[in-house]
Amino acid sequence: MSVVVEAGNLRQVYTIRRGLLKAPAHLQAVGGVSFAIEAGKTLAVVGESGCGKSTLARMVALIEKPTEGSLMLDGSDAVDTPAADKRRLRQAVQLVFQNPYGSLNPRKKISAVLEDPLTINTSMSKAERGERARAMLAQVGLRPEYANRYPHMFSGGQRQRIAIARALMLNPKLLVADEPVSALDVSIQAQVLNLLADLQAQYQLAYLFISHDLAVVRHIAHEVLVMYLGHVMEQGPKALIFERPAHPYTQALLASTPGVAGRNVQRIVLKGELPSPLNPPSGCVFSSRCPYAVAQCRAERPLPQPVDGRVVACHFAGRFLEAGFPSVPVADNVSLPG
Repeated sequence: MSVVVEAGNLRQVYTIRRGLLKAPAHLQAVGGVSFAIEAGKTLAVVGESGCGKSTLARMVALIEKPTEGSLMLDGSDAVDTPAADKRRLRQAVQLVFQNPYGSLNPRKKISAVLEDPLTINTSMSKAERGERARAMLAQVGLRPEYANRYPHMFSGGQRQRIAIARALMLNPKLLVADEPVSALDVSIQAQVLNLLADLQAQYQLAYLFISHDLAVVRHIAHEVLVMYLGHVMEQGPKALIFERPAHPYTQALLASTPGVAGRNVQRIVLKGELPSPLNPPSGCVFSSRCPYAVAQCRAERPLPQPVDGRVVACHFAGRFLEAGFPSVPVADNVSLPG
């Protein structure tokens, strides 16, 4: 399989103004994320609200330029893109938004919504654009005659199918889907997820799938990337992440979603609020909420390291996998497993 997108140490830092007499603050929304997605594969990014998932999606979709790091898309540099490649790269990656009610122009017929990308980026005739729009509607399970209707005439699931059809009009290599089914009823979610899986198999699309719903992730993902406060906590094949999580944060996420975790996942209750990204904890960013944090965790930030077929940012990941997570929180003078 060919690699469609490859990110290396992507960072996004925003400068926040704090008033006339105060120095600006720096908010690190994404703090060094690396991954690669092959054609026909799905990387799911999960984590709590505010962890940097959507910021990562905007960088990969070429909406925001990263502060640091590299991004290769369809074999070309997508950070410092030559002018000749910009249009091709923007066609190679398309977005599917969370809210199908807000992502479609209510004043335009569906035919115009679907044909706009072709009008801007191709030299197709009006007849050719109309034919492709009707064919794409059929591809996503809608009747071609729906092209003459307005968005308000459709249900939420139908609107999201239209949004997916619009994203596919330019034959992209990568779809960035930011919570694409969270606004839909559960029964409709399954239909849209199955449609995405069928389209991926047919067109060998790569998906960057942003979600907070682990049940959805387990259904559609091939690999999972777990983020917390802009940093990667754990990253690897779906089966390993769900059956044998190596990071306490991954363990806590899985335990909070009944029915998705493997039998090796025990319940971990996180205490406290998500820290402010303007003032992250020293050492491991998860140390202020981790029940197993010791002095080393609070003083030294762990770098993502390969552990048992995945990458984990935890000083004790190997020990947790070998001996299991302790049943009670540990103290600084208590030895961890192994």
